[in-house]
Amino acid sequence: MFRTIATLAALCLAAGPVLGQGVTDNQIVLGQSAALTGPAQALGKDMQLGASLYFGHVNARGGVNGRQIVLKTLDDGYEPPRAAANTKQLIERENVFALFGYVGTPTAQASLPIFTQAKVPFVGAFTGAELLRNPFNRYIFNVRASYWDETEAIVQHLTAMSIDRIAVFYQNDAYGQAGLTGVERALKKRKLELAAKGTVERNTVDVAKAVEGIRKADPQAVVMISAYKSCAAFIKEMKRKGANPTFWNVSFVGSKALAAELDREGRGVQISQVVPFPWDNSIPVVKEYRGLLAQAKAEPGFGTLEGYIAAKVMVEGLRRAGRNLTRDSFIKAMETLDPYDVGGFKVAYSHTNHNGSHFVDLTIISRDQRFVR
Repeated sequence: MFRTIATLAALCLAAGPVLGQGVTDNQIVLGQSAALTGPAQALGKDMQLGASLYFGHVNARGGVNGRQIVLKTLDDGYEPPRAAANTKQLIERENVFALFGYVGTPTAQASLPIFTQAKVPFVGAFTGAELLRNPFNRYIFNVRASYWDETEAIVQHLTAMSIDRIAVFYQNDAYGQAGLTGVERALKKRKLELAAKGTVERNTVDVAKAVEGIRKADPQAVVMISAYKSCAAFIKEMKRKGANPTFWNVSFVGSKALAAELDREGRGVQISQVVPFPWDNSIPVVKEYRGLLAQAKAEPGFGTLEGYIAAKVMVEGLRRAGRNLTRDSFIKAMETLDPYDVGGFKVAYSHTNHNGSHFVDLTIISRDQRFVR
């Protein structure tokens, strides 16, 4: 019996190092759950496209340490139960090495206990929710700033202009609650309170009750924490009712999709962003991204750029982990990105902090669905 075990161990050592799940001699398999259908599909498709641009670019040049990156994406329709089922499938049946580029707070929340128990890295999710930041989770690496960072920047900007009657329109789930809490914290810091608040259910556009309640409070500004379909419906209905405060959104809204939904009514609507301006070619990562985007015959946007940047961070972690890749070696490698310059956009991690960036920019929808800063 002892000889058999010893022989097997010797054979394993002779065959080379033990590699992590989802890693073969020539591939690294990543898993993604995102909305590819339904009212939030533009968000998932943008994230997938941006990441695929960079992964394809890396693969065309030999991959990472001789391995090609394979991204397997499953559609969750922006619904938590489907995201949880997808996460189990990706880990248990697809045998992915890591999870990458998930889209949404409620979907991430549903997946969190699953990937944590399985000890699978979860990188670059398209959400700024605090539940992925506190308490610290060794397996989560956030690339973007948090919703608290975004709402602080918005409230700071508004109050600097003596705007203090601020309402919140939010999605009735973990995402909406994260943004609502962020606004309330920022207001409390300035000894202010919300003028009003109203909710909408996820993946719906039933905004009548929220419009009525918020309109009666006559706010100077409304901060919106929802996706593009419901935010557009809210803005249109508010204007139809004769109310016209300044409208603010956090980055998850889906900036280009919101501009398209609003069309001419979008002018003046403002959005906080967590990546550089996608039309500024003076920023190295934007210039690089725009070059690959042109080859794909696609238009620039904040969502695709976020996917691209998250993919660059993922690849750098894989590269630093070396050829003998395991989940543990990857996590330790990611923690050496302190800081890592993606190209005019920096992230920084350590063994006690996996929140890569606090960068927030403020943008406005201008004429013809264009964006300005």
